[in-house]
Amino acid sequence: MAAKITTLFIALFSLLNTNLSAQAPAGPKETAIITAMKNSENDWNNGDLDNFMKMYTTTSTMMMPTGPVGLGSIRDLYQNHYFNGKMPKQHLQYDELKVTLLGENYALLTGKFTLSGNNLPERSGRYSLVMISTKEGWKILHDHSS
Repeated sequence: MAAKITTLFIALFSLLNTNLSAQAPAGPKETAIITAMKNSENDWNNGDLDNFMKMYTTTSTMMMPTGPVGLGSIRDLYQNHYFNGKMPKQHLQYDELKVTLLGENYALLTGKFTLSGNNLPERSGRYSLVMISTKEGWKILHDHSS
């Protein structure tokens, strides 16, 4: 009798665990946002800071310890701290991307970034991005990375 109860418990737990961990398939907006981020990751790794920066709008902001800064300061940060001339100091990888739609034209994207390689210490952190749908595709309206 105990073996039957144990087997039943394991079967129910497995079924419940599968249902809890299943995620709804990504829709077209979620897919477009994730694709845009993966493309920007490739731009970074190929040393194309100009294309990487196209993920931002002209009015984008990034939260810094002193408060939000604009596009020029965002570019300066990347160029001066994360690039050696034309190439990035480290390889960039985005993981754990999660899109939460905030209406028709806005979304929240959260995830993890990792910078690695070139005999430098690996750095990783989390980000939350407010995304906006534009005629050029999904763009970062506000970046809060830590």
